[in-house]
Amino acid sequence: MTAGGQRDASSIRAALDHPIIDADGHFVEIGPLLHDEVLTYLEDAGGARLRDRYMRGATAPTDTARNAAGRDEPSVRGDWRAMPSWWGWPTHDARDRATGHLPALLYERLDELGIDFTILYPSMSLAFLDETDEELSSALCRAVNRAHARQFAPYRDRCTVGALIPMNTPDQAVEELRYAVRELDAKAVVIAGHVRRPVGRDGYRLDTFGVDSEHDYDPFWGACVELGVSPVAHSSLQHDRVTRSISSYVYNHIDGLAAAHESLCKSLFLGGVTRRFPDLRFGFLEGGVTWGCALFAGLVGHWEKRNGEAIATLDPDRLDVDALMGWFEKYGDDDVSARLDEIRAYYARPAARPARLDEFAACEIERVDDLRELFEPNFYFGCEADDPLIGWAFRDDVNPLGIRLRPVFGSDISHWDVPDMTEPVPEAYELVEKGVLSERDFRELVFVNPVRLHAGANPKFFDGTACEAAVRTLLSDS
Repeated sequence: MTAGGQRDASSIRAALDHPIIDADGHFVEIGPLLHDEVLTYLEDAGGARLRDRYMRGATAPTDTARNAAGRDEPSVRGDWRAMPSWWGWPTHDARDRATGHLPALLYERLDELGIDFTILYPSMSLAFLDETDEELSSALCRAVNRAHARQFAPYRDRCTVGALIPMNTPDQAVEELRYAVRELDAKAVVIAGHVRRPVGRDGYRLDTFGVDSEHDYDPFWGACVELGVSPVAHSSLQHDRVTRSISSYVYNHIDGLAAAHESLCKSLFLGGVTRRFPDLRFGFLEGGVTWGCALFAGLVGHWEKRNGEAIATLDPDRLDVDALMGWFEKYGDDDVSARLDEIRAYYARPAARPARLDEFAACEIERVDDLRELFEPNFYFGCEADDPLIGWAFRDDVNPLGIRLRPVFGSDISHWDVPDMTEPVPEAYELVEKGVLSERDFRELVFVNPVRLHAGANPKFFDGTACEAAVRTLLSDS
């Protein structure tokens, strides 16, 4: 029990008949060591030329202790530069802080945290996924992937680290994926959730790899299936939205990840990726699941009114202008009556016709239930323990077509929103105690869905881990 009488994480875990799998934990790189790892690898891979290009560039590991430095108002107003994450790593408990830095200490404490297995992602080096220089981004991601593989190798029975996969082009993504899986034995990967593409002289847009993408990313999705990995995204729009704040990180952070994930998921779905790769699973980390519920409802509603057949009911050329004018003549006021010929000509104009009338064509949907079958098994939604809206995912009486979305538990340990590393499991289970989640829902959140996400791509993902036996039983019963 905790000092406040709440059951602690280890006692909650002990009372369960299934493991708790953390689908989104974090560690925080040790800044000086990360710097040396990166520079050493850049020099080995490309000599002083590549090292110096990195040092001169804008991409750098996220250092939340220093992010707010040098932000005088005239300079940030000049380009409306978003307030970044500042003071992002907890400091009040040195043991917790050290746990976020040191794999051996995290490993020692996992039972205390109530976690059987954790899939970890870096913190500072996630910024490397935003580098648009293809050669440099590949080298940066390889540098940290090699370091993390080495540092966490002794603890593979309780944790694994997601390798960074840059997405500037499909060829780059495939090459780095193959290197991470085959050379570094990575079994989890985190991709850039979008790539900046130049527009005009000074502008840019975000490419989300499906609808309107500059490239065909099918070779990369195919490589994911071939290699048995489920790509997850951890990107945010907090720096890219037109409505960004130059003074408030809180303003930028709220819904920043969800907005990025919604754009990516929508792009992949409407781009037909889950139709062409039905066995591919995607994870969207740390953004919650409510956006997924709303997106699915939006897809259903839009398909019902704007599918390839229904769109004909909106065709302006099919309007019966004679019948319409009959109503105008009968019910129109004096202004309408005085201009009937002009009004008739307006509605009789030939319509502009888009090149593609069925915007769901890539999904090859024949019946409304196809929408659920192309969405439910393919998309997984990372939810933090204190998210009170996780229950919406399981409301098959509310969600369209009776869908149960697939949230996955993410502790988010090591970051500012987890002031005490022992709290995530009790906070998540509190949703059961409050009636927000059933025991079945909780089991899916912390066990079944993380297994579906990763073992759905690679049935051996959990082999050799502390939850191997439970996962094997689950897979055999599925």
